[in-house]
Amino acid sequence: MPIEFWFDFASNYSYLSAMRIEALARERGVDIVYRPFLLGPVFKAFGWDNSPFVLQKEKGAWVWVDMERQCRKYGLGWRKPSVFPRRSVLPARLATAAEGQPWQAAFIRDIFELNFVHDQDIENEEALSALLRQHGADPQQMLHGAASDEVRQRLRARTEEAQRRGVFGAPSFFIGAEMFWGNDRLDDALDLAAGANQRGAAR
Repeated sequence: MPIEFWFDFASNYSYLSAMRIEALARERGVDIVYRPFLLGPVFKAFGWDNSPFVLQKEKGAWVWVDMERQCRKYGLGWRKPSVFPRRSVLPARLATAAEGQPWQAAFIRDIFELNFVHDQDIENEEALSALLRQHGADPQQMLHGAASDEVRQRLRARTEEAQRRGVFGAPSFFIGAEMFWGNDRLDDALDLAAGANQRGAAR
């Protein structure tokens, strides 16, 4: 049983999970299914026009202190983004278009680092093209694919699926029908997946 990793590239806590999930899943023998989606429509359904970290001043002040602590704990790079939340539609489309490619996971991590380590615009085509070239992909072909109706619809459908399944924030994880929310629940989700796999193997 795999773990489904639902994330938005604008989500700071998704960054923490994206940088950790592959090694943790490998230790437990769990496969990962990456599910890029857009938080904007989810928040709009709640009547919010921005991230709760922006709408709630006290929470917003706290979260950047917490991010420094968490990145120090996990040994991750960190720079508070000068723009938050950043638009993440194009990188989400590219990550969707990259499904099935062996470099998808590494590309996803690179985009997160672009945002939360290098403080760069993650919708900048030049910066994204440089990342694609690093992974041996054709930037022009990938950007063209990301702009196609097929990829746009896939991302739209995935965001709608997130809402149907009760996703209200990112990162979220699914093990079958079981949902976990937040970076601090990643280990719990992986343990459930590993336990299910062990029970299946024993049958």
